[in-house]
Amino acid sequence: MQRPRPGRTYHRGGVARAAVSLTALLSLSLSLTGCGVAGLGGDGDDGGGDEGSAAGAAAIAGIDCADAGKVQGTGSSAQQNAMKYWIKHYQRACPKVRIAYNPIGSGAGGAQFLRGATAFGGSDSALKPDEIERSKDVCRGGRAIDLPMVGGPIAIGYDVPGADDLVLDAPTLAKIFDRRITEWDDPEIRRLNPGAELPAMPIRPVHRSDDSGTTQNFQAYLAGAAPAAWPHPVAKSWQGRGGASASGSSGVASEVTSGVGAIGYFELSFARARQIKTVNIDTGAPTPVAPTPATASAGIAAARVAGQGKDMKLQFRYGVSMPGAYPIVQVTYEIVCDKGNPQATLPALKSFLTYTASKVGQKDLSRLNYAPLPETVAGQVRDVVDTLS
Repeated sequence: MQRPRPGRTYHRGGVARAAVSLTALLSLSLSLTGCGVAGLGGDGDDGGGDEGSAAGAAAIAGIDCADAGKVQGTGSSAQQNAMKYWIKHYQRACPKVRIAYNPIGSGAGGAQFLRGATAFGGSDSALKPDEIERSKDVCRGGRAIDLPMVGGPIAIGYDVPGADDLVLDAPTLAKIFDRRITEWDDPEIRRLNPGAELPAMPIRPVHRSDDSGTTQNFQAYLAGAAPAAWPHPVAKSWQGRGGASASGSSGVASEVTSGVGAIGYFELSFARARQIKTVNIDTGAPTPVAPTPATASAGIAAARVAGQGKDMKLQFRYGVSMPGAYPIVQVTYEIVCDKGNPQATLPALKSFLTYTASKVGQKDLSRLNYAPLPETVAGQVRDVVDTLS
């Protein structure tokens, strides 16, 4: 629920290709299906059925199936549920293709791709210059590129009695997570929440103890929207001072629900699953913005493509205020070669990624608490996928 802002004004300003074969990795994935690997299962996710029903499903979904192929991906756990959804529907339409995705984390997924062990990697942050240079040994004649594929809001969850519709802005959040605002009835918080019965209670901020893309994107927002209040580097490791910590978004969410006065950051799905109250963000627009798939999509639409060539790295303009655009978002990229993809997997890879970036592939993501890509971005992704070689 959004409510009008009180009257106030802010001025914010080479490595060689690994010997491990793709076939071996796919066999490994089969043995790991109980550990979160999406696709290639025997639980019905491949769709089953005869060729006639598969052809009908492909036609309805508008999927141009590859004739065959086995595609392995690893990486970000943030897109795990989206990948399960995509693989289930793709393989139902295209039963001759097998897709597997192991959500081992952005860093590990990127490392496997750069060793040549997978067809694509999933990452919550874009490639670094040194990673692009290393990728030239894997992408013969080309380089690795970032393709944004799914987004979502990073929700700020809290447990504070008497504050059911809490509003905070970037400078206040930065000071809370840097332990410079330590009480819930601090004047800066009260000014943003006139009429709220804020308790005289210590604030217990909670951050990730492990390196994560979620942490990197949250700190990028703080540094971009409130640089004077958050002077720390933008990194996957937590840079703020003090506070409690927990491993993974699920751990942070558990910490927020385990003690009154806590506040933490995690993907929206964790807040909704545990019924955790979330902060509305005052961006300077007429009304504060709540984290939803729709408002996150609007936030992604405000970004610009900053990559070179076919690379579609997005740059967010955190200091820009747009009505209805939630500013704390993250995008998961699929990392692929622009040239030099293995010919055995290329048709299936292009077919699958074209589907995931399609209107059909994106339209139901909001039901999974993801933010569908704006069509302006998704259309560019499809155009790039079509040129992969």
